[in-house]
Amino acid sequence: VANIWVTGLRYLISYGKHTLDMIESTQDNMRTSWLSQMFSEADVDNLGHIPLCNAVQFIKDLNPGLKTNKIELKFKELHRSKEKTGTEVTKEEFIEVFHELCTRPEIYFLLVQFSSNKEFLDTKDLMMFLEAEQGMAHVTEEISLEIIQKYEPAKEGQEKGCLSIDGFTNYLTSPDCHIFDPEHKKVCQDMKQPLSHYFINSSHNTYLIEDQFRGPSDITGYIRALKMGCRSVELDVWDGPDNEPVIYTGHTMTSQIVFRSVVDIINKYAFFASEYPLILCLENHCSIKQQKVMVQHMKKILGDKLHTQSPNIEESYLPSPESLKGKILIKAKKLSSNCSGLEGDVTDEDEGAEMSQRVGKEGVEQQNSITGKRFQLCKDLSELVSICKSVQFKEFQVSFQLQKYWEVCSFNEVLASKYANENPGDFVNYNKRFLARVFPSPMRIDSSNMNPQDFWKCGCQIVAMNFQTPGLMMDLNIGWFRQNGNCGYVLRPAIMREEVSFFSANTKDTVPGVSPQLLHIKIISGQNFPKPKGSGAKGDVVDPYVYVEIHGIPADCAEQRTKTMHQNGDNPIFDESFEFQINLPELAMVRFVVLDDDYIGDEFIGQYTIPFECLQTGYRHVPLQSLTGEILAHASLFVHVAITNRRGGGKPHKRGLSVRKGKKSREYASMRTLWIKTIDEVFKNALQPIRDATDLRENMQNAVVSFKELCGLSPVANLIQCILAVSMRLVGPDNTPLVVLNLNDQYPTMELQGIVPEVLKKIVTAYDMV
Repeated sequence: VANIWVTGLRYLISYGKHTLDMIESTQDNMRTSWLSQMFSEADVDNLGHIPLCNAVQFIKDLNPGLKTNKIELKFKELHRSKEKTGTEVTKEEFIEVFHELCTRPEIYFLLVQFSSNKEFLDTKDLMMFLEAEQGMAHVTEEISLEIIQKYEPAKEGQEKGCLSIDGFTNYLTSPDCHIFDPEHKKVCQDMKQPLSHYFINSSHNTYLIEDQFRGPSDITGYIRALKMGCRSVELDVWDGPDNEPVIYTGHTMTSQIVFRSVVDIINKYAFFASEYPLILCLENHCSIKQQKVMVQHMKKILGDKLHTQSPNIEESYLPSPESLKGKILIKAKKLSSNCSGLEGDVTDEDEGAEMSQRVGKEGVEQQNSITGKRFQLCKDLSELVSICKSVQFKEFQVSFQLQKYWEVCSFNEVLASKYANENPGDFVNYNKRFLARVFPSPMRIDSSNMNPQDFWKCGCQIVAMNFQTPGLMMDLNIGWFRQNGNCGYVLRPAIMREEVSFFSANTKDTVPGVSPQLLHIKIISGQNFPKPKGSGAKGDVVDPYVYVEIHGIPADCAEQRTKTMHQNGDNPIFDESFEFQINLPELAMVRFVVLDDDYIGDEFIGQYTIPFECLQTGYRHVPLQSLTGEILAHASLFVHVAITNRRGGGKPHKRGLSVRKGKKSREYASMRTLWIKTIDEVFKNALQPIRDATDLRENMQNAVVSFKELCGLSPVANLIQCILAVSMRLVGPDNTPLVVLNLNDQYPTMELQGIVPEVLKKIVTAYDMV
């Protein structure tokens, strides 16, 4: 309400007393003419009225998110107020109901802020909005006109280059204003780095579609996972009848599926969603006889897709996803190179056997206790394994010295958590060279999921998830791998790849060498929230509120919630702002969750999870998804996103960065002595230039903050918005300019003209400091 008052007052101050007459005339013109034309097309018999059902459907066609019963009720209320009988709708009634139901006030007042004394945006107004708010660069009037032509429904508006409230609403709800950056909808990362430098979308017990103990096994598990971009699937293979290997979870009562049929499905869907390599995690429990059958099926069905080339011992890192396009890698046990027979024995690391074990207090001994037994492996199957040889993990120092780059260790969730907590730095460094696979605890019989962020923060590449189980953890996995074209590979942060960098996964403060950022999110409104499934106690009433969650390293994890909007699931206005400090942006995710406030227990309505790096700034719509990941038709949040850099320590404040101006001390980079004279001297000589750069950066940031404050704007504003806000104050009473922009130098400067107010002098001085 406060924002609406402020906007209205600004509008009146800027455009004078003729505003109301102007609004009435413009409304009577473009929008009303368009609606009149639409009504006339529906009134095919020129009767001056149309049936109620046709009018309802017509408005629903123009605004699909509106509920039919709400439109009908509005027409009936209008008729009742006029004491009118019958079910016919006149043109005037149609226009009145459309205005009331289809005008979103929060978008209307946004339009008013950028409209130059009109009730619509012309091409220049739209250019200013796109540059100042949406962060678009190189915007021209031609681009603005293209947007108007695309989204303005009124022919008159298209011809005159004007975007009405309906066209502006169409634009803001279109894919062009989606919160997800379209650049990340395609492969946009460097795909030529070693496999170990990527997070890999991975599935655990892919064949299961329910729980781990009694649930059915089905090939649809593979189809679904591969269609979702999964790049690592699991095959738990055992001897089956008629000399045909089968897949199921050993030591349990899960049903079985034939190995050959799974390989057929994998061959069909392996590269359905991504052309980058697929890893088959083979848990082999078969006899030598049926191992040979497995080999025959894989060679015959997968053919040249199998990558069987031996690793190059001269190399130090795995090949890249780019070099392995269209290839299928087998992760399994492999015979030693000095084995000359047709078969040999290897250590059994049966993950499924853990189902029958009890997890001890430490959770580590049980993994080691079940890996002592050995089993026979045929050479033909061993030769299918190339760069993903399964080996048993011993300890970090042993791995750093002896492990080959093509060897892969698997960690159960309990053991991986132990290393993440007790040896976070070693775990990160280990994962710079080697692939690590983490699978869920055997105690997760219900197929619940671990938190993948607990292991991504350590650099673990293959965090296997139960794709069949929806919920927060699967939302994080799906949201994370949306980036980079949903190809199943996401490049890890540089601090997790570079040999010289050090990163502790459990850091609760800023990350050395990484610039923290401030994320400002304003939840403006919601649209068309459905009634939660299974909640019948409140009838059709919805009392929504929104959680904004940050998931990432411990220093970044946070959440904030809006107030509850009672009995309004159609178009609630929240108008609440939140601020978060993001210390490792490359590993952070933002999750929007809408819940129904209920005294019995809040019900889930919808959610959307997005990597921080994929956020588009400006005014954006967030599509909501159901608990199982389906898009909820027409349900969305309308938000504003701004991201500002923040250097140095301390907590974010409501007044933004200005609190730092009074600080006397600054945080400078420090160097640790390596006791290697040559290197220490180089870094010692670099200290002063780094200090100078820090001072320059801090001075510039403080100058920008001062300029924003003098312009009367928040720290979230950008310089374009500042210039726009102060421009109205740069003209004297007789319309003479008080300030002139000098464009002769490399940067535009402001030059005062004559006697000017003191505050304007301060603004110009602050601008010069910038």
